[in-house]
Parts: sequence; C-alpha cells; structure tokens
Amino acid sequence: MKARCALVSVHDKTGVVEFARGLASLGIEILSTGGTAKLLRESGVPVRDVTDVTGFPEMLDGRVKTLHPKIHAGILARRDVAAHTEGLEKHGIRPIDLVVVALYPFEATVARAGVSLAEAIEQIDVGGPAMIRAAAKNHASVGVVTDPSQYPLVLDELRAGDGALSKATRVRLAQEAFRRTAQYDAAIAAYFSEGASDRRAPPSGAPSETGGSAPERERTPGIGSTGKADGRAEIFPAHLRLDFERRLGLRYGENPHQAGALYTPLDGPRVGLAAMTQLHGPEPGYNNLLDLSAALALVLEFDEPAAVVIKHTNPCGVALGATVGEAMARAKECDPVSIYGGIVGVNRALDTDVVEALAGIFVEILFAPAFAPDALAELRRTKRKCRVFEVPCDRASLPPRLTEYRSVLGGLLAQHADLTDLEATALRTVSKRAPTTAETEALRFAWRVAKHVKSNAIVLATRGQVVGIGAGQMNRVDSARLAVMRAREVGLETAGAACASDAFFPFRDGLDVVAKAGATAVIHPGGSLRDDEVVAAADEYGMAMVVTGIRHFRH
Repeated sequence: MKARCALVSVHDKTGVVEFARGLASLGIEILSTGGTAKLLRESGVPVRDVTDVTGFPEMLDGRVKTLHPKIHAGILARRDVAAHTEGLEKHGIRPIDLVVVALYPFEATVARAGVSLAEAIEQIDVGGPAMIRAAAKNHASVGVVTDPSQYPLVLDELRAGDGALSKATRVRLAQEAFRRTAQYDAAIAAYFSEGASDRRAPPSGAPSETGGSAPERERTPGIGSTGKADGRAEIFPAHLRLDFERRLGLRYGENPHQAGALYTPLDGPRVGLAAMTQLHGPEPGYNNLLDLSAALALVLEFDEPAAVVIKHTNPCGVALGATVGEAMARAKECDPVSIYGGIVGVNRALDTDVVEALAGIFVEILFAPAFAPDALAELRRTKRKCRVFEVPCDRASLPPRLTEYRSVLGGLLAQHADLTDLEATALRTVSKRAPTTAETEALRFAWRVAKHVKSNAIVLATRGQVVGIGAGQMNRVDSARLAVMRAREVGLETAGAACASDAFFPFRDGLDVVAKAGATAVIHPGGSLRDDEVVAAADEYGMAMVVTGIRHFRH
C-alpha cells in the first residue's frame, strides 16, 4: 500500500532533512511539529504543521502537540475495516501511513552530572511514545521509524516499492519500535528507583538512599533475605532491565563446544569494548575479548605512557616509560615467556618502536587508542594472525559511576566497578621507617597493578616496572612465593622491590617471603587481627609499610 502521508517529529535532527526531502520526492505529504517543521521548511522541504491538521495550537510549553484524535485516529485506523475508514471520512481525518519519531533524549540527559530533577522530567517524552506505539500496533498499515540509522533503508525500499513498505519491513520496524519504547520507559523507571525525587543532581548510575519497598523485595520467591546491607544494596534498582544488541557472533565460547556472542549496550556512552574498532586480523574469540577487557581496565590506571600484557585475564607484564615503545620493551622483560599468545596494549598512539619491541612474538590482540600509519602497515604485513584494535584509552571518558554485571547460576550479580584510586592522604605509614620517595612511587605503581590481579594477589615492582606477580593462589604465602619465583626465573631483581598485596596479610609468613627476597617496602589494606605481628615483622626487616584501608579482591 503506497504511503501518502508521513508524520515527522524528531528531537535528533540527524539526517532528517535528507530523509524528508526523499519522502517529498515520492509525493508523500509531510506533517510535522515545532522545531522539526521549522527546520524542514527552512531547508526547502514542503511541510504542513500538525496544528493545521488538529485545529489546535501547541500548548503547555510544547508538552501537548500531537495528543489529538485527528493524529491518533489517522495512525490507528485499520484500512481493512470499513467502519474505520468511514469514521475517518466522517470527521475529515486523513490516514497517516508513516510515523517518524525520535524521542526526547532522557537517557543522555540524566547521564550528565548535575542534572536537576526538573530538567530530567522535562525530557520525559509523552506524545512521542504514544505515536510510536500507535504506529507499531497498526503496523499492518503503518510504518514506524524510530532512529536516524533506519532512514536510508526505509527510503530505499519506498523508492523501490513505489512508495510502499513490505509487510516484513513494517513488522521489523514495529519490533524495533516496541523495543525502543520499552527501553525508554525502563530508563525512566531506573532513574526514579535510584531516588530521583530525593535528589537534585542524580547522575546516571550514581548511588542513592532509596529503592524498592521492603515488602516488594521480601516477596521475591526463593530469597530468604531482603538483600539489604547497610543501605548499600539499595543503591541499585529494585528491578533491572538491560537492553543490549549483538555486536559480534563468535566462533565459539570459552571452548569449541560452547556457543558465544558479544553484546554491547544499545544506548548510553560507548566505552570499553563497545567503543573498539578492529583494524586488522581474524575475528576475536570469547577468551580474546575477556582478556582484552582486562588489559584495557589495567592500562586505564596510568596517565604516563604505559604498556600491559595480559594472559588469562591476569597481568604478566606491566611497565611505564618515557614513550610507549620504551614501556613495551620493559613490559616484555617482565615475562618474556608468557607474552607469547598474550593480549598487549598501550595507552598512546602505537608507533614502530612498539612493533619492533614485539618483533618475532605472536600476540593474540594488540590495541591502542591510535596507530601511526607506518606502524599499522607493518603490523598488517608481519602479524597476519594478530587482531589489532583501536580502543579509547582515556579514563576520563568513563562515566563517573560504572556498573559491572556477572552472571551466576540462577541470577545476575551487579556491582560498581573498582575505579577507586589512592589518594595521598589515604596512605598511612604503620612501620617505624617511612617509605622513601622512590619507594612510594613504586608502591603506588604496584598497588594499581594489584587491583587487576586475581586474588590472592602479590605484586613485586620497581617505580615503573613489574618484577614478579603471584596470582590466584588459595593462600597469600603461595602467591608471595610465586611472585618471587617468577621474578627470579626471568632474571629480574627482587632486592629493593616494592610489594603490593590486594588484601591484608593474615599472617606474617607472606611478608617473610618477600622480605627475604629483598623487598624493602610493602603496601596492603591492613585490618587483620594480626596486624601488629605483621607490622612487627616489617620492622624486623627494616621495611617500610603503608596501609590503605582499601581492599582490591578480584575474583
């Protein structure tokens, strides 16, 4: 059925002039509202104001524009029901065959810091979702377009079909329309569940002191507790709805007998893997992407030129340098064996110095925020099986509060990402000897690395280079032994190194191991029942010990 009338009302004006011009060229009359109508008219596109159709002006500061029977009847009327078409004719209502609506940017508005409740409320679209749902309901006769990315395909089909959209296209557009309105309402519900009414400036994902009522939570079958823990659990909404799109179909999951896929958020800021662009190499696998995520999180810790190497989500090489080429050469020294088949990343534009540092070494993934053209050309020539990604490495681009999710059998865990950094005032010296300036720098570097090592974690490091890592052991003393062993195996000096532990030392035995290996300073959270014994051991060795009060378990 040929489209004769389209209603176009969009907040996001991207591509709308070209799209509307294309509709007009097909003889489709365009109805529009407010700013959209003004833009189309100024661009030379013939347009009729909705107010001319309804005979009623826009009012209440634009809150009421399209909420009128002459609009919704034109969208909802079934063309195959005689009573409907007769009703339209009786009241002088023209059928609307295409609805083009881009909603007010509620999600983007509440994602900004400092947004007031009043500002957020004004970005809750009412007429837009009503028109979208009406058109999607009547998709047998009406096409509905909800995103500028749909304009080219819709316009191409209208041109090829003499102004008509196929049934399959109308169904697909309706599915996307209902998804969009569901997502929109879920974002609004989440905002209010985070305590919007009690706060003036609630950034997206930020903590609040309110949540679902206790009776609602207690009705959840199979859960014996309300989940309340000093109010912190109530930071999260009582109901969670996530909207992701499949970004990549993977060859398989962790193992060949498992299927796998990568999903990224449909809306919101594009960060992390959602912002990556592959420049070279075969498609990544499930394990590749897990390791890439771990490597990216680690490299974001550093403002200085840095290089990281990840194997099985654990760091095996981390170093700083005057350039990323120097950092890469030093990171390779940390574990020249484990780097083979690893994931490697730098936080500056990757140049030929990095390529030279990796000569003859196979790596699964190499990533950077940018690539020098000659370096990328060399990678494409010499590392045909290496997956090369351009990924933003700017920590400032991350939202102020980032939520992580992990599936468990029968549910989903959520937590705020561990983005906490050390403030100088948070460090407290508990040993008789305070750390030197060089030791303090080494301790801070080792502490940042330890955040990204699986528990139990022990990291030995100098001011800008990892010396040894003990990861994922069932007790802390074994992690300490492993860190020392790994350093000695690759010929790195442990004497004079700094030691970081992701959690407190429950006994002095782990400290004994690193002290006897020559470590001179140690940083850990503190808080053990045997802290006095551990501090006394540090004093016996003449070590400097500082505590942070912050734990960095990583499971």
